[in-house]
Amino acid sequence: MTLLQSFILGIVQGLTEFIPVSSTAHLILIPWLFEWTFDENARFVFDVLLQLGTLAAVIVYFWKDVWHITRDVVSGVMKGKPFGTVEARLGWLIAVATVPAVIVGLLFKDFFERLHGSPVIVAAILIGTAGLLLVSEQLGRRTRSLDSLTWLDALIIGVAQSLALFPGVSRSAATISGGLVRDLERPAAARFSFLMSIPALVAASAVAVKDLIALPNNREYLPALALGALAAAVVGFVSIRWLLNYLSGHPLNLFAWYRIGAGVLCVIVYFLRA
Repeated sequence: MTLLQSFILGIVQGLTEFIPVSSTAHLILIPWLFEWTFDENARFVFDVLLQLGTLAAVIVYFWKDVWHITRDVVSGVMKGKPFGTVEARLGWLIAVATVPAVIVGLLFKDFFERLHGSPVIVAAILIGTAGLLLVSEQLGRRTRSLDSLTWLDALIIGVAQSLALFPGVSRSAATISGGLVRDLERPAAARFSFLMSIPALVAASAVAVKDLIALPNNREYLPALALGALAAAVVGFVSIRWLLNYLSGHPLNLFAWYRIGAGVLCVIVYFLRA
């Protein structure tokens, strides 16, 4: 992988991790469209480690929330009042929402990883998930704030997040849609989605770091990885700010139509190359 390719993929990761169009699909389909060839032993690890950049972006953007949630969860446990504050309760709701994807991911890890090798399947999933965005906009009343979130809401949004294990669904698309179905306002659904992403990105990055260490000649990948992660961090920070502002007054339809267009283009290319 060249530094230019890494830089481009870092930008793609930063743009698509939080915007509901699937970073995984784009990291699979863009190299495939341009016929880039990578070391297959390192490619999956590289794609996951790009998330270190977007992990940094979401932590920096929400650093006050992260600090207050962490402080109040620890303080609440030590005082025997784990749900004593709004922030502590939110922290436990994030934990509940994280559980379903962890269970599904551990049980079916090999199955989901095999799907990454088929661009046409990824493109089809990209198209199909457009319906999830359109339906959630129709079903949701968008009347509830984040403070009204319940344990059932968190569990349902967590189950929605497990759908994102399919490459092309998008974690943000699944969780924001889940929040809308539970009648959250769009910015509130997006905010919870982004905070939920932190434990998921930490876990995925930790596994990928372990895999990177196990790769032979792993130092060769470090310059490209560092450049890609830096690009992902900067672009990811801007993407979070833009999306929160956008969703305050616009529906998810734009992203649904983009998904359909991008997916159809990739399907056409796939059959032209066959």
